[in-house]
Order: sequence, then structure tokens, then C-alpha cells
Amino acid sequence: MSAWCISRSFLGSTVSITEARRFVTTFLKGWPDVATAELIVSELATNAIRHSASGRFGGRFLVTIRGNGHRVWIGVLDEGGPGRPRIFPEYPELEGGRGLRIVSEMATDWGVQGDHRGRTVWASLHEAPHPQRRDC
Repeated sequence: MSAWCISRSFLGSTVSITEARRFVTTFLKGWPDVATAELIVSELATNAIRHSASGRFGGRFLVTIRGNGHRVWIGVLDEGGPGRPRIFPEYPELEGGRGLRIVSEMATDWGVQGDHRGRTVWASLHEAPHPQRRDC
């Protein structure tokens, strides 16, 4: 299967989180782990809006989906800001702070590229291999 890539820009508002989810589910329709991809883009888009300049008036973020064979890569490019995206210690009494923990638990791999001027937080998913058929 050949490699492919698609991107879409979104306004930095909470309404755009739903639009980003719809973009991923529409494009990955039929892919076995589309629900996980949808959750991951939701967490990454939420973080872009809450923790970067993408959430300011007129801010934007870019969602990119790449695939090759049984692998899907999802990246969210934000407009930068102070601090670096990271997993925080778990505090069950707090409402937030679990986004990247969820991403790290659901993705095959994840990471951050860029700096305070703009960064891409990404996650990759691999389709589970199909069991080999055995004739009895």
C-alpha cells in the first residue's frame, strides 16, 4: 500500500475539536482503530487550544493524518507557547491533566517536535496483525 497524507486547518476554538474528530473519523472510515484515532485527535486538539497560542483569538491548529500500510500517524501543529507538552503525575482529584497520558496509553508511540514558536504533538497507531488462518 502506498503512503498518503492529508491535512486540515482549524480555528483555535472548542467547536473545532468536534470538527477535528469528524475530519479524522471521516477520512479513516473503515480503518479498524478509528475510535482510538478519534480520541487521540480530540486530546491533542484540546491541548493545542488550552496550552498554546492556538487558543487565542484568531488562533489556529493544523491536523495532519499520514498512513502507510497498517500504520496511521496523527499530528496536531499548534502556534506555540510557554512550556513543553509532557505527561503530568496522575492526580485523580483534578479534572484535567490526563490528555497526554491517555494518548501515551492508546498510541503505539507519541512525541513532540518543535518549540515555543510552534510544535507538533503526534501519535502513531499500528493496526493489530490479523491472526493467521489455520485449516484444521
